[in-house]
Parts: sequence; C-alpha cells; structure tokens
Amino acid sequence: MWHVVCGDVAAEGVRQVIDTEAAASLRIMRDDLAVGPLVDVHQPPCPVRSAFWKAVWPDDVAAPDFSYQLADDAKWLEHVAQGNRPITVWHGDSASEQLLLCRIAAALHHSSVALYSVPCGTYRSDVQARRAVGQCSPELLKELYSPDPILPEQQQSLASAWHKAVEAKADIRRWIGGAFQYSGYETVDTILIQHCTPEWQPLARVMAEVMVRSEGFFATDTFLGWRAHELACRGLLVLQGPEKGHYSQQTVRLPAV
Repeated sequence: MWHVVCGDVAAEGVRQVIDTEAAASLRIMRDDLAVGPLVDVHQPPCPVRSAFWKAVWPDDVAAPDFSYQLADDAKWLEHVAQGNRPITVWHGDSASEQLLLCRIAAALHHSSVALYSVPCGTYRSDVQARRAVGQCSPELLKELYSPDPILPEQQQSLASAWHKAVEAKADIRRWIGGAFQYSGYETVDTILIQHCTPEWQPLARVMAEVMVRSEGFFATDTFLGWRAHELACRGLLVLQGPEKGHYSQQTVRLPAV
C-alpha cells in the first residue's frame, strides 16, 4: 500500500507511525495546491506551474528543480493508477491536503486501485481549530491511523471537486465548511496592507498576522514573502533590507502619502 502525505513535516510524523516496510512506500507530495495556477499540473514538465513557484521562491534560497518535481508527481500518479497497490492519503484541514485527496481521487477515477484516507483534522476550517497532518503528534497519529475506504460515490465527488478547482483558474483555493472557495491574491494582499503602518516594522511580524487570519488555507511564509514583494513592486508597500534578502531580514511600511 502507498501512503501519501502533503509535505515533509507531515511525512516525519507519519513515518513514525507506519511500519518500516510501509515507510518504504511513503510518497511525499510537496506542491502546495492551495495557491497558484493548476492549469498544467498534469502536463509534464508543467511549465506554467513551475514558473509560478520559481517566481515565488526567495532569491537567496536555493530553489528545488520545480519542473522535475512537478513532472515526477504527475508521472507517479499516472503510474500508480495503472497498478494494483492501494493508496492511503493522510489529510487534515489544510486546503492543500484536501486538494491532494481530491487530486488522487481524480487520478484513480477510471482505475481499479483502492483508495483510503486517514482523516487527521478537526473538520473545522477556522484558524483557531483547524489542524493539518504536520500539526499532529506521533501519538495522535497512532490513534487516528485507521484507514477509511473511499466509496465510489465519495470518490466521484472528490474527483469532481478537483476538476472544478482546476477549471476555476483561481489564485487561491480555500477549504471552508467542507467545500472549496476560490479567490484572487487580494485575499491575502488586503490583510498584508491592513497590518502595515506608516512606521517601519519587521515584515515577519506582519506576515504572522496574515497567517492567523487566513481562513480556509495555510498561508506559508514563502508565499507571503512573495506577495509582500509583489505589493512593493506595485508601490503599495515599501520594503527595506537586503535587496534579495530573506523576509526575516526585511522591514515594511506603507508608502508616504
């Protein structure tokens, strides 16, 4: 059986729960499906999505080979759909994890491969109560480790949700009340600007405010650092610090009136 998780932090916890043999079949999907274009996510080498992540990635941090990683994910999904090994998806209340479950359900839509899930969330999408797999302790993951079979009707619904998410061509996908909602980058841009003042303050502090107010998806520091840079390029914010420095080295303020 394959075990599929979203991100390295989640993988670290799950790896401590499943046995050694199963750990060899642990598949880590690192793409944050909640943000950016999905139009060519199934078309290796996924040039549109790869270009998005290259633009988001900080200049002073070594970037992964996005074209390779995204293409490898797409090819792996196509390969496992033609096999006979069941797939178990570990997921919580993260929009990215929910989208991953939907994506795999869609990939297996015309396949005989059995699909299972290990729900690790609270079934809440508000920031105070939501929980991703990576936020679960190994002890909690052990308690939750009881794969539920995804029945055909449920798989059809999940696959349909994935296709709608791709067709929506939204910048941000949020999981609220058990359904996906779509919006533009203004969802986070507005909050970023609202928490800036005419005085300089650490960009990291402003980003933290956005993180705890981003309903429906987990806004990462990498993504928010990129949005701050984009707003600065448009003259809506002013950044100070190393030109290509990490967000933790930068300060931010509103432009002078």
